[in-house]
Amino acid sequence: MAVPLSVRTSDLPKRAASAVVMLALAGTALWLGGLWFDGFVILVAAICLFEAVRLIRRAGRAASTALVLFGCAVAILYVGAASAMLIELPIPVVLGVVAIVIATDTGAYFSGRSIGGPKIAPRISPSKTWAGLGGGMVAAGLVSLGFFYSNVGERAFSLMGAGAFAIGAGLAVVAQAGDFLESWFKRKAGMKDSSNLIPGHGGVFDRVDGMLPVAIVAGLLWFFAHP
Repeated sequence: MAVPLSVRTSDLPKRAASAVVMLALAGTALWLGGLWFDGFVILVAAICLFEAVRLIRRAGRAASTALVLFGCAVAILYVGAASAMLIELPIPVVLGVVAIVIATDTGAYFSGRSIGGPKIAPRISPSKTWAGLGGGMVAAGLVSLGFFYSNVGERAFSLMGAGAFAIGAGLAVVAQAGDFLESWFKRKAGMKDSSNLIPGHGGVFDRVDGMLPVAIVAGLLWFFAHP
């Protein structure tokens, strides 16, 4: 049954206020840098891991204990690797990662709403469409172009512009994969959100599900290019 528009928009002030607070906290941590940023990443990672483990345990109620423990171990490695990358990467690169994830979500939302069309995996995430994915890839590619241009200069950019766009578009696919992974666990666990910690937004895992794999892949790309 479709949710009335009045119901869907009633949470807008709450969602907007929460978003402002989240952006202020993250922005302050990035601006302060150093141990402040490291501590912020570790705190977010700890909350995210708690929510992920809870999802895995609820999703695996009918599975063996060994399988649930394996899933929890993978979650620790997954969240831990993403956190380590964010801590070790230069702040400008972290900003680029954040911008690409936001661009992916924004581009996917508007293109998906305006174009519609076939769903990618309706049983996992009914709102995700191929048109949305394409819009997210374009938006992330453009953000990646801007990041490369501002950091490598015009001459180097002219040689690697197409590659910069491809990296952004590829990271958009990675972000969407992270989103689908969490959605799959929520479906298995019978939960709408990973928690109700953030008013109007669900849990921390709900907010960083796309960031985690992008941080890992972007970090690997960066350290491969800068051994």
